[in-house]
Formats: sequence, structure tokens, C-alpha cells
Amino acid sequence: MKDQLIIFDTTLRDGEQSPGASMTKEEKVRIAKQLERMRVDVIEAGFPAASNGDFESVKAVADTIKDSTVCGLARALEKDIARAGEALKGANSGRIHTFIATSPIHMEKKLRMTPDQVVEQAVKAVTWARQWTDNVEFSPEDAGRSELDFLCRVLEAVIAAGAKTVNIPDTVGYNMPWQFGNLIKNLRERIPNSDKAVFSVHCHNDLGLAVANSLSAVLNGARQVECTINGLGERAGNASLEEIVMAVRTRQDMFLCDTRIDTTQIVPASRLVSGITGFAVQPNKAIVGANAFAHESGIHQDGVLKHRETYEIMRAEDVGWTANKMVLGKHSGRNAFKTRLKELGIELDSEEAWNAAFARFKDLADKKHEIFDEDLHALVSDEASSATQDRYKLVSLKVCSETGETPHAAVVLSDNGEERAAAADGGGPVDAAFKAIESLVKSGSDLMLYSVNNITSGTDAQGEVTVRVNRGGRIVNGQGADTDIVIASAKAYLHALNKLATDETRAHPQV
Repeated sequence: MKDQLIIFDTTLRDGEQSPGASMTKEEKVRIAKQLERMRVDVIEAGFPAASNGDFESVKAVADTIKDSTVCGLARALEKDIARAGEALKGANSGRIHTFIATSPIHMEKKLRMTPDQVVEQAVKAVTWARQWTDNVEFSPEDAGRSELDFLCRVLEAVIAAGAKTVNIPDTVGYNMPWQFGNLIKNLRERIPNSDKAVFSVHCHNDLGLAVANSLSAVLNGARQVECTINGLGERAGNASLEEIVMAVRTRQDMFLCDTRIDTTQIVPASRLVSGITGFAVQPNKAIVGANAFAHESGIHQDGVLKHRETYEIMRAEDVGWTANKMVLGKHSGRNAFKTRLKELGIELDSEEAWNAAFARFKDLADKKHEIFDEDLHALVSDEASSATQDRYKLVSLKVCSETGETPHAAVVLSDNGEERAAAADGGGPVDAAFKAIESLVKSGSDLMLYSVNNITSGTDAQGEVTVRVNRGGRIVNGQGADTDIVIASAKAYLHALNKLATDETRAHPQV
């Protein structure tokens, strides 16, 4: 029998550390449910000590998820570990993941601790965590640049203290695949009690090698991979879950292990994460990109038509590229709508929420002929955003754009329930709308990104707009969807401004 390769998804924790990718509690629960549906083994739900909001999000995921282990990250500090333990109390299966840096540069410049002090603190952290759970994971941060002898010493000590999983992070994406694979091999051979723990890896993509490094580690005995949907994560991101899973599944001639992932849930998970975070998937992205199974070359098309495996090493259907079971429209009833949402894993909290979502669905059906799954995901995200107690809400928007004339926008906003109006000219209708909004809100923020993607095909498709704004170093994303691109843009801009208005401060785990 082949070994099981444990898939540890950190989309909700490390993925959320992408600038602007922060998620609400409700959004985290939606993604966690999809990860559970995909049969992810471990879901790292967040860093509970970062803020009260992060604590509540981890708690909500822990209280909801039953079939996957829910994990909380904690620095090697007793207060962090206690916070994680409290957040995970309701978990059917919980894990505390604690870490401390072990590379010379981190110990000297960041921690200002001696190697002996680091070993002592690492053991203390595992001991504290074991007061909350027997499922403890330890990571030596920046292991990829740590000295091998010292790594062996630290890992032997934490395994002896009760760590069931030891995770080797290439924190800055510095390693080469052959180098990283040899590191895992050497650690497993040199540490006397290495057989008492599962070896895991967590690779970053700064040099584009996160997946290659992870797979090299698996070939050398690692049996857990930490990864994210769409490769989301800090800087250049993490190893992509979909690429790891499908590489192992496709090349069973090379790997002595396999995952328990339901691969047909990969594309739905990719779309959900992309929609919630506003990080679009590039068309040529492996597995989940729109072009991943597309063929334009005549030779390729001819070969695929004659025999699929001439140019395709995977079936599109196996990763979730399937046609919708049901296309909804304006004549679809409440039961068909509710049934399809439940099939997509979308559950709403109350009858009022279902009624509001159905009303939005009917409004959308009046604007476009066919409603696809992607439309439903966008509709529910939009409904969740509208249901929150946002400071700013769009009441009405009127724009005028005519050849040879300066575009003009008139907007009415609700500001904590009080309606306010403004008008502005701009270089285009979207620019005019943003200037009118800013004249009312006076956020003082800078627009860093404006992106439009069509949710489905056709000229009546909804446009999904993502904006990224920066104020004083705080970066947030906003999303909005509508069949009218200008209205979608205004929604996205207000979504971002409402996030800025919360003024939530969050600690970073590596600081």
C-alpha cells in the first residue's frame, strides 16, 4: 500500500497574508467548507493572536468543520499558544502549529537570541501546546537557510517534547529542488527519533520553485505538504495545492504516496478563493487556468480529437472542469435556486438571508438570460458584503459618457444611514464615479490596482471588478460584481473603503 500524503492547506492563514487578501469570518468559513468538501486533511484557519477578528475567524472555522483537522498558528510564546488553544476548543480535531526561527541571520538580527535559547524556547512552546492538544506541529522558521547540525538538534528536541509533525519551511524561497530534497533526506537519516514524527514542508515561490521543492521533498520522505489554493501567499506565494496534488496523482510511477483529495473540487475551490480575495487566476495557470485544457494549434486539436492523451496528461473533468448540472434563469423557482446553492456547498444563515439572495438572483435573471455557478458565487459574496454593517452603501449612480464629451458621474451614498450626494468629471465613467465617491468619503487612499474580469462568457456576463487601495501602508482589496461595469466598479471601491473604515490592526506572525 502507498503512503498517504497529508495535504495541509494554509490559504486562510499564509494565503491571507498576501497584501489585500484579508477575508471576513464568513468568507473564511465558506472557503473552509469547500476545503473540507475537497477532503483537505488539515486546514490552517489563521493566526488567532493576530487580532480579535482573527481569533473569531479561527474559532468559527473550528466550530464548523468536522471532517478535517483545524489548525491555528502560534509563535513560540505562551500567550500566543493559549490564544490558539482557546480558538480551537470547539474543533472536532484540532492542531496547534508553533514556530521559531533557526537560521543564523534570523536568530541574530530578528530574535536576538542564542542558539541555546532558541532550542529552549522551542521545547517550551511544544510543551505549552501539548497542554491544549496532543496534535502539535513545530516549524523551524527559515530552515532553508539554517545550519544542518543545529536543525537536527532543534528537531530532535521538539520531537522528544511531543511534536507529532515537524515542518521544514523554505521561508524565503531560496532553495533549489535537489538541495531541498537532500535536506529532508539528511534530517530524516540523522535525527535519532525522526520516525516519531511526520516530516512536512512549506515552500515559498520567490524563485518559482515552491512546487518543485515540495515534490523533491516528497520524493525524499516528506509526508505532509503545506500549500494554498492558486498558490496564494506572501510575496510570490506558496506552493499551489492543485499542482502538488495533480503532480502526485498523475505521476504515480514516481511517487510512493498519494493524497485523499477529491480532485473534482479543485476548480470550484480555485474560483471561490479567487472571487473572495480578488486575486484573479492567470489564464495559463496550471490545472485551474482558463487555458489549462484549451488547444489552439491545429496539430494539437487534431491529436486531441483523435486521442485525448496525445496532448492531455489529465482529464479536465477530473479537476472540476465540468459543465453545470443546472443552468438557472428568470423562470427558475426558489427551490431550484436553493438546491443549486446547496449543491455548491453554499449555506445561508437564516430564511431572511435566503430571501434576500433569491431577490438578488431574480434581479440578475432579469438582466441576463442564463445564470451559471460562477454567477451564484458572486451573488452570494455580494449579498454577504451588503449584509454587513458597512459604513458606506451605494444608493444610486448615474454616469454620462459620450464621444467628444467629458464623462460625468453623479452618486448618492448612504453614510451610516445618512444619504449624501456628489458629482464629478473624470477621464472615463469609472474615473468620474471614483472621484465623486472620494469627494464624499475623503479616504485619503491611493488606488493601486483596478482590474475587470468577466465572470462568465457572453455580452450579458457579469463583470467582476477588483480594486486595491493603500492608505498609510494598509492595503486592502475590494470586489464588486454587476452586469454594469461602472456599477460593479463603484461597489468594489466602496467595499475597499469600508474595509479601511474598520481600522482593524493585525499582528504579523513573523514580526
